[in-house]
Amino acid sequence: MIEIEIIQGDITKLDVDAIVNAANCSLLGGGGVDGAIHRAAGPELLRACIPLNGCETGQAKITPGFRLPAKFVIHTPGPIYRDGLHGEPALLESCYKSCLALAEESGCETVAFPAISTGVYGYPWKEATEIAIRAVRNFPVQKVKKVIFCCFGETLYNIYREAVSHEG
Repeated sequence: MIEIEIIQGDITKLDVDAIVNAANCSLLGGGGVDGAIHRAAGPELLRACIPLNGCETGQAKITPGFRLPAKFVIHTPGPIYRDGLHGEPALLESCYKSCLALAEESGCETVAFPAISTGVYGYPWKEATEIAIRAVRNFPVQKVKKVIFCCFGETLYNIYREAVSHEG
């Protein structure tokens, strides 16, 4: 079974095989974690993203990590939350599954996720957390041994901790 760790911190500092970027569909950088990852990885990341021609919501694409401690960055555009009735839960779950599939294909053993869609995309934290944990727990991993959920603040960290302990 996959090991899940919850931490509070800066995803760009993690020494893991892959970090996940909560990207926009252009993959050309943005605000929040997307901007932080692009700044930390350096201009090579943008140059690597341009020929990818963007990415659909719920899918994922991979690039090298460049100046990051992580070997790879897996970019996934999460859904913009409207009301939960427009396919948002399935799209968010697909983000996690697509990222794990790419991690598996790339031989990654450790993957760190931010809380996809919970920033400017407005996904309610508790619902997003439950989807994230369920998607990771149910994914048939072979190479990935550990998933780290890297939270940007104490409130989100506590929501993840509670969800993992209840999920069990």
